[in-house]
Amino acid sequence: MAGGGRERDGNPLRMLREAGQSVWLDFIDRPLLRSGDLARLIREDGLSGMTSNPTIFERAIALSADYDAEIAAMTARGRSTGEIYEALVVADIQAAADALRPVYDETGGGDGYVSVEVSPLLAHDTPGTIQEVRRWSSLIGRPNLMVKIPATAEGIPAIEEMLAEGRNINITLIFSLEMYRRVIEAHQRGLERRVAAGGRVDETASVASFFVSRIDTEADQRLEARAKGAEPADAERLRTLFGTTAIANAKLAYQTFRDAFGTPRFGALAARGARVQRPLWASTSTKNPAYPDLLYAEALVGPDTVDTMPPATLAAFRDHGRVSPRAVMDGLDEARDQLRRLEAAGVSLEEITSQLLDKGVRAFADSFTQLLASIEKKRAGAQAARR
Repeated sequence: MAGGGRERDGNPLRMLREAGQSVWLDFIDRPLLRSGDLARLIREDGLSGMTSNPTIFERAIALSADYDAEIAAMTARGRSTGEIYEALVVADIQAAADALRPVYDETGGGDGYVSVEVSPLLAHDTPGTIQEVRRWSSLIGRPNLMVKIPATAEGIPAIEEMLAEGRNINITLIFSLEMYRRVIEAHQRGLERRVAAGGRVDETASVASFFVSRIDTEADQRLEARAKGAEPADAERLRTLFGTTAIANAKLAYQTFRDAFGTPRFGALAARGARVQRPLWASTSTKNPAYPDLLYAEALVGPDTVDTMPPATLAAFRDHGRVSPRAVMDGLDEARDQLRRLEAAGVSLEEITSQLLDKGVRAFADSFTQLLASIEKKRAGAQAARR
């Protein structure tokens, strides 16, 4: 099946669309937007969405000179650091959304989205998150915008509220099955509230970003620590679990998705035009160089899913990706067994996912703070140059 896709089309990325999976790009910067590369990715590879986060913007803005002239011009007009940050992000997200607008129109709003994230400093602030989602939506003003809300305890009520208002939401930093279930519940409650208030649900889209490879990084470290103190035979058994936890967890998440959106409850919403909240596989680049570069991307192909790939993973998939259309549905019993063996080995997946959520929020907050500091430094430099 995988080889057949290459023979018919020559591009495995396009085969993913045939399998029901959308390919989004987990990256954004000015050169991509202005060089014609984004248009080429859409035209040739079937790219149908983009995601951003504070770390991506930090690398794009702080670690390059691509935005310096614009920062200097806004500094000359008396704009503050926060205002400059917002203006740069709004311009990039609008440009990306405009490039993807034909995809949005052709799919009737089913695809073609660009995601921007609420400030990670608001991850535990429900009212602040709600206010920022509304503000980003107003500032950017594009129908194919999704605003990211983290899957924290405080994020859940914000997710429900924003979906009840009919806003497109990308729920990010989902690691655990339990939190994923809460996200699905918030999605359905939000849409039910919208229906009860007389609103339409056929124009609202949402994805649930389930993070993958980071789970193996944490699980493998714990397994290796236990293997070092074990008898040789036991150590070997522990090492057979390396690189298996993340995919097993994601496969069970996909089954959770199928179960939840196959119920009469969602059927009542679907009858009004509601779309399923697609699982979006995030962090699908391979962190461990000992693993195949497409370990996660190839294992999680399936209908009604999205894979948001960083540029290197997207290029690798174009070059040698293998598409098995039902890969994410295969081996469910094995996935459950792998997670049982992990727990039996004394490694708690619940502990791993809880720590990863905390780390993810902190990492994005650090990137956001560093980005603002970098803009302020460039702003100060521009002020000094004008004196």
